[in-house]
Parts: sequence; structure tokens; C-alpha cells
Amino acid sequence: MEKNKKSLRNLLNVKWIFLLAGLTSSEILVAQQSLETPYRLTGSIITDLFEPQRQVIQKCSAVIYNKNAEIAYGVVISKDGYILTKASEIEDKKEVEASKELSVPGAEELEVPAPADIPAGPIKLSVRVDKQLFEDVKVISVDPLWDVALIKVEAQDLTPAEYAADSKLEQGSWVIVNGATSRTKRRALAGIVSAKAREIPTAGGAGLGLMLEKVKDKLEVKAVTEDSGAKAAGVLVGDAIVALDGKKIEKFEEIAEMLKDKKVGDEVKLTVKRAGKNMDFQVKLAARGEMDHQPDRNDQMSGDFSKRRSGFPRIIQHDILANSATMGGPVVDMKGSVVGMNIARANRAETFAIPVEELQVLAKQMVEKAGK
Repeated sequence: MEKNKKSLRNLLNVKWIFLLAGLTSSEILVAQQSLETPYRLTGSIITDLFEPQRQVIQKCSAVIYNKNAEIAYGVVISKDGYILTKASEIEDKKEVEASKELSVPGAEELEVPAPADIPAGPIKLSVRVDKQLFEDVKVISVDPLWDVALIKVEAQDLTPAEYAADSKLEQGSWVIVNGATSRTKRRALAGIVSAKAREIPTAGGAGLGLMLEKVKDKLEVKAVTEDSGAKAAGVLVGDAIVALDGKKIEKFEEIAEMLKDKKVGDEVKLTVKRAGKNMDFQVKLAARGEMDHQPDRNDQMSGDFSKRRSGFPRIIQHDILANSATMGGPVVDMKGSVVGMNIARANRAETFAIPVEELQVLAKQMVEKAGK
């Protein structure tokens, strides 16, 4: 163990050694690339240092599948099978479209699983905790503000997460998450807290996902945004807007006024006229900035990231490489205590996690509500 600790210290000092030697940035890059595999962050010498934390993750994290494809991770919060995970990755959809082949830059080298293609057809959830596989999975409830789902498997002897006293970690503090996973073994992936805890506002505010046009005396739907709540609810091009939450709508400004204080994940009742008949739809609001988002250079370099990556009241941020299919799992500190739950892969350098303070409250509220 002492030898491994020395190796880690040597690794962390590599860059400074290069700088003191007077090497240029390009020469440093060449030298870094020649670093032997065991000394890299996912090398055996380094990962062995985090074996105690890996054992914690082995017991209190869950791997969630749709058929045979990994779609999310989860945090075990009770012995009898309650698990928290990222809602937008596992919500009980009637049909799941086959996904594009997604990749994460460096995923193979860093042993982070690239998202598998999601099979088309009805979703079929299963969950693995430690070495146990559970095929009877129930989605109990969803908290739209945090994008968290409570799921339940039939169990009696699971190991719940042990929460840290708080999430007050200094920038640069080590944290560990579940990286690549086999059928029976979790793998530790380490990184550092890279920013202070903060709010992530909803990108562009909450919206329906509709493009409207004034046609004579009515607001007519001219386009429905893909991946929007309106699209999922069944709103069609040509529908005429009648009312929102029971209030008659005649102007664009009236919709904007009613939505200005709404949050991502809130639902509204949208009434439209189609073929002479009024129809009601429950529409879940999404972030306008994410629905209308055009990938920038940073996104293009980021590989796969979460569709929902804004609108969180408070997050802690770390730099561990991840993708959308590795969200929902625990983030642990060096003591093996859970300091948060991964909730969004924001880009190639940032992953957001719900701090343990909010996570504990959320877990308690959702389980208590489930028991009523």
C-alpha cells in the first residue's frame, strides 16, 4: 500500500517535474502520453488505491438496464429495495426508439462504458445490485425538479448508502464514482471536485416545445419540437391553442406570462382544438435552451451528455469522465461516505451531482410518500 501511495504522489507531481525541467507544452504532452498505463488514473496502481471506496460502490450502487442495455446507475437507499436514479433516463415510456451509436472520447482507454444502443420497443427494466439481479422493477414516483425517480425491487438485505455529514468539499478534493461495470463487479473511477456548489438555472426557462403562428383569430401550432413535452403528449401541427391550465389563450404573451414561474418537469394542461373538437393534453415542461439547443464546439467535443443538464437548485461538480448512461449513481468521498448522486453529464469536463443534504431530504420524502 505504501508503494502505491508513493506511485500516486509521483503521478500527481509529473506535470510539475516537466515544468521545472523547462519543457514546452507540446513536449509535456508527448511526455504525458508516454506515461505507463498502470500509472494513469484508471491504471491498476492508481485504482488499487481506491479499493475501499470501490467496495462501498459495489454494495450501495445499482446498475439499471433496459433489456440488456445499461441506461443508468442508482443509489440504494433502503434494505428493502428502494433506489434513486435519474428519471429522464429510465421513466416508464411506452416505446423507446433505437438510439444512435454514441461514444465518449477516450472511453475505451479510461474504461468508461459508452452508452449501448437502446433496443426498440416497450421498455423492460431490470436492476443489478452487487451480484443480485432483480427483474421485477417498479417505478414508484418521479421528482421533476431534481429529475430523480424512485424505483423499487423486492429485496430484504441490500446495503443502503451511508451519507456523509455534508457535501462541503474543497475544490480539488478526491471523489469516486462507478466507472465501467461488469455483470458482477463495479469499478472505481476517481476525480476531483472542480467547482463550488451552485445552482444551475434552467437553460432559457421552461417551455412547451411548440412553434406557434397567429392565424386570423387563433394561435396555430406550426411545429412541435422533438424531445419536448408537447411531442410526448401528442400535440400535432395544425392544432389551435384554446387554453392553458383552464385559462383562455389568445396571445403569445399570455403563454409566456403563465410559464415564466414554471420549472422544468412541471406539468400543465394544454387545451387545443383539432377537427372542430377540444382536446386536453398534460404537457411536461422542458428547458427551452435544451430543446432548441444547437451543439456548439464544446458539445461536439464532449461525446454523449445528458439531455437534461440544467434546472437544478444546487449541485456539486466534478471532473470524472462520464456519459448519460452512467448518471444516477453515488459519489463517495475518501472515507467511503456518499456526498452526492450524479444527475447530469454537462459536457466533456463537467458532471453535476445532487449534494447529500438535498439527496437525503429527497430520499426521505419520496419513500414516505410511497408508503402512504
